[in-house]
Amino acid sequence: MNKDISKYNDDMTSDDKAICVLLATMIDNVLEEAESKVWHAHPVWFLEGNPIVGYSKQKAGIRLMFWSGMDFEEVDLNIHGKKFKDASIVYRRVEDIDTMAVQRWLTKSRGIQWDYKNIVKRKGILERLL
Repeated sequence: MNKDISKYNDDMTSDDKAICVLLATMIDNVLEEAESKVWHAHPVWFLEGNPIVGYSKQKAGIRLMFWSGMDFEEVDLNIHGKKFKDASIVYRRVEDIDTMAVQRWLTKSRGIQWDYKNIVKRKGILERLL
């Protein structure tokens, strides 16, 4: 696991840390080819420079976000961004994590991507990759 992500996880309360460690481990295992780092103050995984998945501490719990998640057509990813194609879910307890669903979403994240890497160059216009 990326050392900065480990530090991020270690700075959480014990319940939130358990969620973060499980999510990071699952992401690392499924997206083995991804680059990971703390980006804009929270852990994010990238494929070829394009942000794919990340998580962050929110008031409601730990938010797992997929940048292109709206197109996964997954009912549990029910928190949608207002401007882009992101979708997410919030976890309050590690027991709430459906690991099979997370693995399915991670697999979809590899094949369903919008080009966030070049969004500035395209003046806010997103284009579908793959």
